[in-house]
Amino acid sequence: MLNGVKLSASGSMSAQVRLRLLPSARCLFDEPVQVTVVGLRSKQVVTLRARSTDERGVAFNSSASYRADGRGEIDLNRDASLSGSYVGVEPMGLLRSLKADALHKYFYKNRALEPFMVNFSVHEEEGGMLAEATNERRLMGDGVRRVPVKEGNIQGVLFTPPGEGPFPAVLDLCTFMSEKRASLLANKGFIVLALPLSVLIIYCFLISCFSQVSSKGVGVISRSKGGDIALSLAAFVPGVEAVVWINGCSANVGIPLYYKDHQILSPLMFDFTKVIPSESGANIIKQAVENPLAEENKGSVVPIERAGAHFLFVASEDDLNWDSKGYLDDMVARLKRHQKKNFESVIYPAAGHLLEPPYGPHCPSALHGMLRFPVMWGGEPQAHAAAELHLWKKIQDFLRTHLSCSPAQTKSKL
Repeated sequence: MLNGVKLSASGSMSAQVRLRLLPSARCLFDEPVQVTVVGLRSKQVVTLRARSTDERGVAFNSSASYRADGRGEIDLNRDASLSGSYVGVEPMGLLRSLKADALHKYFYKNRALEPFMVNFSVHEEEGGMLAEATNERRLMGDGVRRVPVKEGNIQGVLFTPPGEGPFPAVLDLCTFMSEKRASLLANKGFIVLALPLSVLIIYCFLISCFSQVSSKGVGVISRSKGGDIALSLAAFVPGVEAVVWINGCSANVGIPLYYKDHQILSPLMFDFTKVIPSESGANIIKQAVENPLAEENKGSVVPIERAGAHFLFVASEDDLNWDSKGYLDDMVARLKRHQKKNFESVIYPAAGHLLEPPYGPHCPSALHGMLRFPVMWGGEPQAHAAAELHLWKKIQDFLRTHLSCSPAQTKSKL
């Protein structure tokens, strides 16, 4: 293969067919590429395929059939898929629809030093490959630094942007350790410490140990179980300026929460008799979390009304993990009753639980990392992908607004 052109056994090019990735085959993870094919016969029907392997060695594939125009060209920004993993015009559909052969597989891409490699290829209807190209989707741009952090019980990874700062500081709370979101935010000019939830008394370390951090305060970004930890940091620990809460709970879920050796919140527990099995073998656990508004559970509710931080609440209405929209409504109503205006909210009607940075494979179900059985995450694939794209920009704008530094920050590019 040479520059997206498939060579035949004799070394000649297959009808000069070229598969191009524009503006470059090398980009950042959260940047789109324009996939085009030239050199086909007029109105020729071909299949475009994408394949990638995640960090656990699981292969993911997608495909879609397209008809070339009168000049023998296909442009995924313009042309509609006729059939396959998706139908219609969806420029990044081959990435969004990457899927493993086995059920309930999440695409693990959590280590920032290794790019997300995707092979694109174009095939005749009979199956023969005409051309291919590889997309290298990097998590770290030029100049971003990755520093493993270990200080006592603190173990995480710090990402710093190019330049001398000061930079707006963000704590990325991961249910399980992942460097993806943190590294991508560092590309945008934030200094980000990624930590798993097993480390809870953490963010003052970020403030005190790194001179490049802005003194304005720290932002916290979280999803799922990390959401109630982020709310608790804002409510009980000084110095939190902004919180991004994505599909979390309004109460402390699962285990008691302690601060300064004292229990501050009791746990909101699960009722596993309310788990709903599905035909695929994954379970819907949305109704299995106890009601935080019940009298016996009030000690688990995070008192966000006492927080001075700004909140961005994000909920997906098709979240099948738990009732994120209901929790959001409760928090908004509570803050309004206390005459608080330090919040904004975004609701995505057809998105599911796993809202991530854009252009990754959609995951409708997977093994739950804590419960150890497969669960449904929800989300209509195309709507979920659109929500991820919209939310990614919203998060950056929100954090910049409330963690602004001077001088202006430098973004990392390839």
